[in-house]
Amino acid sequence: MEDLLLLIHRIPYPPNKGDKIRSYHLLKHLAQHYRVHLATFVDDPDDWQHVPTVQAMCTSSHFGKLAPLAGRVRSLGGLVAGRSLSFDYYRNSAMQHWVDQTMQANAIGRVMVFSSPMAQYAEKYPQARRVVDFCDVDSDKWRQYAEKKPWPMSWLYRHEANALLAYERHVAKTCNASLFVSAPEADLFRKLAPESDARIGYFNNGVDTDFFSPERDYPSPYQAGERALVFTGAMDYWPNIDAVQWFATEVFPRLLAAQPKLRFFIVGARPAPAVLALGQQTGVVVTGTVPDVRPYIHHGEIAVAPLRIARGIQNKVLEAMAMGRPVVVSPQALEGIEAKPGTDLVLADGAEQFITTLSSMLAQPQDNARLGAAARATVQTHYSWPSKLARIEERLECS
Repeated sequence: MEDLLLLIHRIPYPPNKGDKIRSYHLLKHLAQHYRVHLATFVDDPDDWQHVPTVQAMCTSSHFGKLAPLAGRVRSLGGLVAGRSLSFDYYRNSAMQHWVDQTMQANAIGRVMVFSSPMAQYAEKYPQARRVVDFCDVDSDKWRQYAEKKPWPMSWLYRHEANALLAYERHVAKTCNASLFVSAPEADLFRKLAPESDARIGYFNNGVDTDFFSPERDYPSPYQAGERALVFTGAMDYWPNIDAVQWFATEVFPRLLAAQPKLRFFIVGARPAPAVLALGQQTGVVVTGTVPDVRPYIHHGEIAVAPLRIARGIQNKVLEAMAMGRPVVVSPQALEGIEAKPGTDLVLADGAEQFITTLSSMLAQPQDNARLGAAARATVQTHYSWPSKLARIEERLECS
């Protein structure tokens, strides 16, 4: 086996946590083919318990403590200097020192970067073959934020969109390959960084269909008689916050008026104050962190993904499909997913379509089983992790 340096912005564990699924499976796959030297950050105190598990998968590892407040203070320096805030948020001298020592001690010739701000730690090693998994075009996400927010946040987000895009283009131009989570995401970056067109590709997320299986026995988290619409995701993430606020305000009240037993369950860790406030609304339940999202999905009547801001493939949609549940998505949430609207899931655009679609599905629940079965079959066919990750090795081993 050859040595490989793997740079990941947040500890890639636990494997069923939405924002860590892709990085966990990347680490697991690479550890089967290389001696992996991992450098990553821990920004949640609860995640330190996972360090021994991740260490066991690696030849060597370094876990940097990333305090969000300190990171934001560092970002201010980047703002003054005209750099990306994300770049300075993840800048850490101890991390760079460990990377330098590890690269030299092991004569490492391959570097895998997960998330563009981590590419700064590999910039000193152009002789190594460097592959970057950008996942999403993060700079475009900040551009979308700027369009949704009033001044001065709109100005700040626009600065980050422009500065981060400049850095993304630099990374793509100087590294051997740049990968994204879907073909549409890769196509978008080709338009933004045409000079790197030949080195841009993608690999889709996969789904662990054994873990997300409708065949397991899950205790119901709902009260008798409740009919649950369920949304899952990290609830401190702005696109998720925006989605549930919009749905709870513009869609759910009209559904509840016709279906008094209906409940909108918002399931996910770290709910922001704006999300917690929704829990005061009749019929809306904010769970916060739960030990397992699968019972909520399995016993939920319909999974909803009404995102208005989105980048890349939505794991929440794939997981609900894998669980054999009917899913209603916005166009933004459907982007990059190989599924046929009307056959594998249902597409709704805007409040009126969501209301009409969900009202019809709630009135005819017997039809939802067919939709759920087709959804799971599609995920089993198209979203195997090993088949998706094979593209990584192709890029790492190209001469």
